[in-house]
Amino acid sequence: MLTIPRPILWTFRRCPYAIRARMAVLNAGLEVELREIKLKDKPQAFLRASPSATVPNLQAGDLNLDESLDIMLWALGQSDPHGLLDMPNVGETLIAQNDGPFKAALDHTKYAVRYPDLDPQSERAQASDFIQSLDTRLAEHPFLTGDRPTLADIAIFPFVRQFAHIDRAWFDAQPWPNVILWLDGFLESADFQKAMTKVTVWEDSTRPYLFGRASE
Repeated sequence: MLTIPRPILWTFRRCPYAIRARMAVLNAGLEVELREIKLKDKPQAFLRASPSATVPNLQAGDLNLDESLDIMLWALGQSDPHGLLDMPNVGETLIAQNDGPFKAALDHTKYAVRYPDLDPQSERAQASDFIQSLDTRLAEHPFLTGDRPTLADIAIFPFVRQFAHIDRAWFDAQPWPNVILWLDGFLESADFQKAMTKVTVWEDSTRPYLFGRASE
């Protein structure tokens, strides 16, 4: 009998791209071998696996996925018990806005020292415009595209979390109560707690760490 090797997911715990990949694996009910790395000391096995040398990266047989959204779509394409892929077109638009201009403004705010030619307050204001647009949507229904979570929610909340954690007191003082409620709902969920479990950094001799529903 042909044995299909267990997928390997290279990850970094705090990276929002890696967080959403792990959340998708959990929602799909899959099991992967999770390999946590240090971004400042990337192992050669990871560098051989990832063309971009960035996390997350998924290896599944001959398949090699180097983009977090592709990993999410792959995982949920295997199994999607909660119907996360059943999403209106606006969800794709929101993900594109998140991954494009919002993430850029987020980085310019969080890592302002790297961008001395940019005004961090102006960049934070740009990021805030996106958060405010989400709050407007969430005033109408509990999730970004309707009455239940979809791919858009899972793909976007890790980045809103990262923005909030720059200065959580400031974030909580802003006029976006619906975003705060939505974000905290994910942060307090059992899936997020499992996705953020601290894992020993992978080495060649490390015993495989199994991650996902099947390993519970």
